[in-house]
Formats: sequence, C-alpha cells, structure tokens
Amino acid sequence: MPETEPHQAAIAVRDLNSHYADRQVLFDINLTVQRREIVAVMGHSGSGKTTLFRHLLGLKPPTSGQVELLGRDLTEVTRPELFELRKKIGVAFQNGALFSSLSVRQNVELPLREHTKLDENTIRIMTRMKLEFMRLAEFEKFMPAQLSGGMLKRAGLARAVIMDPQLLFFDEPSAGLDPVTSAELDRLILKLRDAMNMTIIIITHELHSAFSVADRIMVLDRGRQLMVGTREEVRASTDRRIVNMLDRKPADDDFNPDDYFNRLTSTVPKT
Repeated sequence: MPETEPHQAAIAVRDLNSHYADRQVLFDINLTVQRREIVAVMGHSGSGKTTLFRHLLGLKPPTSGQVELLGRDLTEVTRPELFELRKKIGVAFQNGALFSSLSVRQNVELPLREHTKLDENTIRIMTRMKLEFMRLAEFEKFMPAQLSGGMLKRAGLARAVIMDPQLLFFDEPSAGLDPVTSAELDRLILKLRDAMNMTIIIITHELHSAFSVADRIMVLDRGRQLMVGTREEVRASTDRRIVNMLDRKPADDDFNPDDYFNRLTSTVPKT
C-alpha cells in the first residue's frame, strides 16, 4: 500500500450523505482534518455523531460522497487494504471495551500479538511504555473489574495507541467521569498528540472537554453540519441551535398540528 504524503490531510470528508434504510441521517457533511490536529465532533443525542464515526472507521459505506483517511478513499480500497489501513488507526471506546477475562497488560498488548510478529521482550517493553504513559504500570496485573472508571478509560486508550497509530478516534472520553478525572484525561489527550504526532478525533457532548482540547469543533444537528470552526468561532456563533447547546438548553421543537396530522395520515394504508 502506498505511503501517504506529508501534505495530505489526515481526513477528508466530501459531500457525505448517509441513510439507514429509507431514512437519511447525514446530509452533505464536509470536513477536512489536518495532521496533528484535534477535532471534536459535537451535537445532541441523535445528531449523527455515531453515524459519522462509523463512516470514518470504514464500518458503513456512504450513500453518496467520499471519505478519505490518510490519503485513501474508503470507497475504493479493497478489504485487505482497509485491514492494513486500520493498523494505522486507534480507537478508544466510551467504556474502555476491555476484555473482562484479560488483565490490563494482556488487554493492552493484544493488538501487538494479533497484528505483529514482534518478539516477546519487545511486546513487553512497548506495553510497559504505554502503561507508564497512562500512569497504569502498577496496575498491569489488575482485571478490568478492579479498575475505576478513569482507569478503564486510560487502559482502553493505552490499547488504542499501542501500535503508535497516525489517527486516534476517541468516543466520549469524559462521559461518566468526575471533573478532576475528566481534566486529567484531557491533558493526557494533549500529551498524546504532542508526544506521538497524532491526529485525534473526539466524539463528545461534553462542552468543557471539547473546548479544553480541540483545535476545531464540528457541530452537528439532526444530521446536518451547523459549522466547523475554532473554539472562539463556535463561542461567537449566533445560530440559535449552537447557542442552545452552549447554554445547555434543550432544542426548541416547534409543534405544528397540521404537520403532525399529515405525518400520521401519510402512514395509514389506503383502502
């Protein structure tokens, strides 16, 4: 597989549209993420964050449009090429997604055992380095059930970066954490970017976390892209939906009785 050029964007999404059956869930999404950039994708529940996440990982083909990762169009790569491309991508899931029957060390070293032919000593050293970075070295023999929520997040993050990926996707890093633990994880994300030259995409609804670490923020609402901008540009937005999100106000749904009646009657089969 050809190597990507330094000038290429890490991620390029162009005119992405997506459906589940007959229902459209993403509308003309465009996003370019430069290398070493941290971008947060924000929006209320149901805004399309998870669907976009799936497209970026190559788990769901677009209805139309294009998704490029590290210079490769995901609609054109073969399955073996996609498998190789994913070795350059790390994913940290919301709850850590650790295997409950494996220790912390065994969980973290698993990708190296599955995808490389490194010798045992090298695997142990690389695993130890990542656990030290995440401040988990003394807990390497613990089982996932013995860890706190913050430790589970860090262990999952250690496994996500064990192969030194170029791209890191982090799903809801601050969800379920207390403010102090959340702030510690935010600092860890910044250290990862600086130490390993990673490009990082964060899927989150946590305002403080997004504004603490992101270079730019994408705001989605009901599958539509409201804006992509710096923290200052998002704060300065006058879009009512973005203002409501920043003020933690629920979305305003204007109830129209005629529209409601039409939707109901349109689903009734004709006799």
